Amino acid sequence: MKLFNTLTQSIDPFTPLKQGLATIYVCGVTPYDTTHLGHAFTYVSFDTLIRYLEAQGITVRYVQNVTDIDDDVLRKARELNMAWDELGRRETARFLGDMDALNVRRPDVYARATDAIPDVVEIVQDLVEKGLAYVSEGCVFYSVKQDPDFGTLGRAIGLNDYQSMLNVANERGNFPEDKRKHDPLDFVLWQAQAPGEPAWPSPWGPGRPGWHIECSAMSIRHLGQQIDIHGGGADLAFPHHACEIAQSEHYTSKKPFSQFWMHTGMVYQDGEKMSKSLGNLTLVSNLLKTYSPDVIRVTLQSHHYRQPWECTPEDLGKAQETIELFKQVRCLVGEESHGEDAQVRALFQQAMENDLDTPTAVSGLREAAQTVIANRDLNAGAEVIRQSRVLGLCI
Repeated sequence: MKLFNTLTQSIDPFTPLKQGLATIYVCGVTPYDTTHLGHAFTYVSFDTLIRYLEAQGITVRYVQNVTDIDDDVLRKARELNMAWDELGRRETARFLGDMDALNVRRPDVYARATDAIPDVVEIVQDLVEKGLAYVSEGCVFYSVKQDPDFGTLGRAIGLNDYQSMLNVANERGNFPEDKRKHDPLDFVLWQAQAPGEPAWPSPWGPGRPGWHIECSAMSIRHLGQQIDIHGGGADLAFPHHACEIAQSEHYTSKKPFSQFWMHTGMVYQDGEKMSKSLGNLTLVSNLLKTYSPDVIRVTLQSHHYRQPWECTPEDLGKAQETIELFKQVRCLVGEESHGEDAQVRALFQQAMENDLDTPTAVSGLREAAQTVIANRDLNAGAEVIRQSRVLGLCI
């Protein structure tokens, strides 16, 4: 199988570090609001990848995190006048319910940031001792100027100088005017407690993890110092994933932290990226009132995981037609065991092996289904159903 690696900017052969075992970490949600189609696109994409790898005989160890302590969680909890951890539990349950409804299998480990505090403290202490981080007024910051390799992932996506990296980091939650920093691009590893906020003890005083460090801590804890695939939305490549690379590789002294970096494209609504801050959301829970989980999955899989796309009713309508064809094949084949069809299987695998090309795989199965219905070819029909199951459909 070949996959596009954001770090190398090329489609590279995928071979797990350990034969027969693929380790995958995907950045999860910050649980302060509801699940939209952009979230679903990421998690259905990785669910499809995992199902395909398993169909090829590879065991997958899959970890996904939840950022259950964060500025957004605390802000939203104050607005709702509820406890921050209660909000996190409520929204996490909603998210998992939506993913369950879409037949997205839960990861082997669903890791919470608040469970990783000791690991975070250990990594931060190590980076301070190595001179890569510094303490300032109870906070600990990573010093980007002490790391000549910082930003390799940023440069891979076109951020070729300091200012371009700083601009993007500021757009995505960096605080350049923080006087505690030595440099505006430095990022927080340990955040000092603010009045009224929850905190955990540390050598630098009470506080909580910075956003980036939690993922390094949880990935290393549950998957080891080097992993096969690290994934998330395209908006996480910089600064989040670039920061993860820096802190992880200097902590472990091992490169690469992840063999592959996979990023899903953004989903747009009315010409703008779908986001909680803009409020232009297509909610999974609302779509499920009208469309079946299979229709929503096929809608998502009809777009390549790396490409940005606009959500339209036409997409959902075509996916509905595709699922109806598959259902007709299911009725034709029945519950009896039938033979295989090498051609249908080969075309499906060829598409999936080519950087998880689900649009071509779905289109190929749709065409095969039409032929099956016309010719009543039960072996080919059985193959269509088998491969649809690899896509996670419940036909």
